[in-house]
Amino acid sequence: MAERSTAAVDVADNSGDDPLTAQADTAATDGVAEERKTAEEPAGTLEQKAVERKNGEQPSITAPELHSGHKLARRYRLEECVTRLDGFSSWRAVDEKLRRAVGVHLLPADHPRARSVLAAARSAALLGDPRFVQVLDAVEENDLVYVVHEWLPDATELTALLADGQLEAHDAYQLVAQVSQAMAAAHREGLAHLRLTPSAVLRSSTGQYRIRGLAVNAALRGITADRPQRTDTEAIGALLYAALTQRWPYESDAYGLSGLPKGVGLLPPDQVRAGVHRGLSEIAMRALANDGATASRQEPPCTTPDELAKAVAAMPRVKPPEPVFPTPAEYQRTTYQQGTYGHGRPQPRPMPTQPIPQPPAPLESRAGKALKWAVGALLIAALGLGSWQIADQLLAPKPKDETPVVQQTADEKPEPPKPIAIASAQDFDPLPDGSGSENPEAVKNAYDGDPGSYWHTMNYATANLGNQKDGVGLVLDLGTAQKVREVDLSFNGDTSVEIRTAPAGATEAPSGHEGFTKQASRTGSDLKVELTEPVTTRYVLVWLTKLPLSNGEFRGQLTEVKVMG
Repeated sequence: MAERSTAAVDVADNSGDDPLTAQADTAATDGVAEERKTAEEPAGTLEQKAVERKNGEQPSITAPELHSGHKLARRYRLEECVTRLDGFSSWRAVDEKLRRAVGVHLLPADHPRARSVLAAARSAALLGDPRFVQVLDAVEENDLVYVVHEWLPDATELTALLADGQLEAHDAYQLVAQVSQAMAAAHREGLAHLRLTPSAVLRSSTGQYRIRGLAVNAALRGITADRPQRTDTEAIGALLYAALTQRWPYESDAYGLSGLPKGVGLLPPDQVRAGVHRGLSEIAMRALANDGATASRQEPPCTTPDELAKAVAAMPRVKPPEPVFPTPAEYQRTTYQQGTYGHGRPQPRPMPTQPIPQPPAPLESRAGKALKWAVGALLIAALGLGSWQIADQLLAPKPKDETPVVQQTADEKPEPPKPIAIASAQDFDPLPDGSGSENPEAVKNAYDGDPGSYWHTMNYATANLGNQKDGVGLVLDLGTAQKVREVDLSFNGDTSVEIRTAPAGATEAPSGHEGFTKQASRTGSDLKVELTEPVTTRYVLVWLTKLPLSNGEFRGQLTEVKVMG
């Protein structure tokens, strides 16, 4: 069984975001090292950090306390925090100068990895390869270090693609070909990724794969490797393996994918799932089994992205699937189709016939003339009768006015539901110890009438809230008891939600979701949840039970809620 490199084990980590101990930064290519100065720490400090790591505690460094709306360099306005980990945070922001969305990594200037993050970002910016998400700015300012990069709203993470199933053979071929070629170009310039996970690979709407976080993601987390080319090659092999099988090629589950059964070793993809392309299966094994050849073909392993790109180019090209056209409806043959062009042979011509004498016009015969006189007499009689009836109507006395009869109209339809004002709202996460909290500062965004703002839950590892709880949500206070007929909801991404109501006489919201009565449940992004019957209540619970995937993690995002009565 081939051994895996240390950095590849980090790639296979279940959460993908566990902080790693900062190590001395090494070079980005095999055989070339660049020493960097690092501050020496007392032995007691290192020992304390080791104890914290062993006990699963986070280091003492905390991310800068910033908030939505904060501006960097009077230009980049922070909008939403998407990651907060190990002393740094990542945000979705807006470049107000160019009016476009961007991503921002933030960490304190005295962070032990601040210098390496700046160096990695500036090196990645110099690459200028369009196959990578571009670094736009890397600045140290006001005791902060921040890195600004592209934000691609029309691109989809590989994590989300694999959540729907394994990729078609052609898509998997394009993935390994494009990613290996891009990483080969990066290594030629002395840059490594070292954190090439499914969430780091994006597919644009045109089918182009792009890689984000080159050098920067590893620097943020303090990840290093003795042989970075081999580490990135094995990571590409893991991506291809996952694309072919929808399984992670290690025993642990990761990135929403199930791992391999324990104790069976690294099975080739075509032995894990039927119908896998044989050539791509062998390519994945050659990238993963770096210390030995595959058992099927005894091909040499690929230990660098350049070798992997050449191996992919040497295999027969995987063609895209043939387009499927709808079957044309059945049709009837016309006389034209049944002629010479319909059957491919001439049809016999009809023989000429003798001319037939034309009969006289119908009204020119004796009987026709008699018919003319009869019709004329009838017309004269009809005109006389019509004139007499008209005169009789004109000379007759007018009747007295009668009261018009008013017909009864059908029953009018019931009035449509009308909006009920929401007096206040609060986040609802009833943990047993009372410590539950789901971004209370953003609750007002759920009913402010602005579809561009939203309240969002915390991030979870799975769609069902990491199997930690039954759900989370918002409690809407209507001020007084109101008759509720419908609740309208708008989410970012398909979300499973239940509408629950407090008892009619309740003067305060129940402390647990069991105290609310379930009225209806739906799944989707734009929902009109009609209650089976109108319910009189003051408190309405919007209870989220299944969350959509967003940036590699699962969270709910409620842009607008309206209560209708």
